[in-house]
Amino acid sequence: MFFDGYGYHGTSFEQSYRCYPASFIEKPQIESGDKIIMPPSALDRLASLHIDYPMLFELRNNAAERVSHCGVLEFIAEEGMIYMPYWMMENLLLQEGDIVRVKNVTLPKGTYVKLQPHTKDFLDISNPKAILETTLRNYSCLTTGDSIMVAYNNKKYYIDIIETKPSNAISIIETDCEVDFAPPLDYKEPEKPIASASSRATAKAEEASVETEPKFSPFTGVARRLDGKPLTYQPPPVPSLGSKDKQPATSNGTGQPSAGSTSQNAARQSQGKLVFGSNASLHPKETQKPVAEKEIKQELPEKKEEPKFRPFTGKKYSLKG
Repeated sequence: MFFDGYGYHGTSFEQSYRCYPASFIEKPQIESGDKIIMPPSALDRLASLHIDYPMLFELRNNAAERVSHCGVLEFIAEEGMIYMPYWMMENLLLQEGDIVRVKNVTLPKGTYVKLQPHTKDFLDISNPKAILETTLRNYSCLTTGDSIMVAYNNKKYYIDIIETKPSNAISIIETDCEVDFAPPLDYKEPEKPIASASSRATAKAEEASVETEPKFSPFTGVARRLDGKPLTYQPPPVPSLGSKDKQPATSNGTGQPSAGSTSQNAARQSQGKLVFGSNASLHPKETQKPVAEKEIKQELPEKKEEPKFRPFTGKKYSLKG
C-alpha cells in the first residue's frame, strides 16, 4: 500500500527521484565516497520499516539498464530529489535531472575484491595499499562493473571493480576483505627486441662453427725438435743385402757410403741433440748397419786385451829375505 505517493509500508523501501551531483549543494566531500543525500521524507518512511542497518540502497537506471549500490550520508535534500557523487552518475549513465530508482537492500559482507586501475601511475604512488584502505573507509559497498574514484595528492584515480565475492554486490563495512590487483588498463608488456639480419647471420655462423668444430683425437700430431728448429733430418735408407745390383742411395758405386753422407751422419750424431720421430737416433745399430763388415773392422783400431787378475799367482818370496 502506497503512503503519501512517495513510498509504501512493509519491509522494503522503493522510490524514484531526480538525481543531481553533489556540487549543487556544496558538499564536495561526498565525491570521495559512495554515499548519497536523500530528502527527510525518506528517513521517516525508512524509520517505520523493519530494515537492516547500516542502510544500503540499490540505484537503478531503467532507461540504460544500469545498476549500482550505495549508502546514505544525510537526509537534507529537497523533496523528490537526491544528490550523489558525480562518478556514480557516470557509472549509471545519468544526466542532471534524470530519474533514478532507489531501493533499500541487504548485502553480504565481502570477502574478496579484485581491482583494476585505469592508469599505471596509480601503482607509482609510494603506498597505494594504504591510500586505497583510507579511501574505502568512505565506502559502504562495492558492485562488480563499477568504477570508483580515489582522490590523492590533488589527482583523481579511477579503479574498476572487476570481481567481488561472495556476490556481485558486497558490503565492506566492518569486514576483512582480501584485495587483489589486475594489470592497469594502459599497461603494455615490453616488446621483445627483433634481431636484425646481421645478428641473425652472426648467430647462424656461430652455430655452424660449433657444429663443425674438430673433435679431440689423442696421440696425433707432428714431431718437433726440442730446440725449436724445423725437422729436416731424414734417416738413410736401409740397404738390401740380398741384391748385388741395387746400391744404397748414399753409396759412391763401390758399395761404400760416400764421404759426404758419412760426414753428415757423423755430424748429426755428434751434436748431442735428440730428434723425435727418427729411427736413426733410436736404433743406431739397425739403421746404420755397415755394408762391408771387414772394411769397418780394418778402420777400427784393435783393442788390446788387458790381462785378467788371477789370484794366488806370481813369484814366491821368503820372509827371511
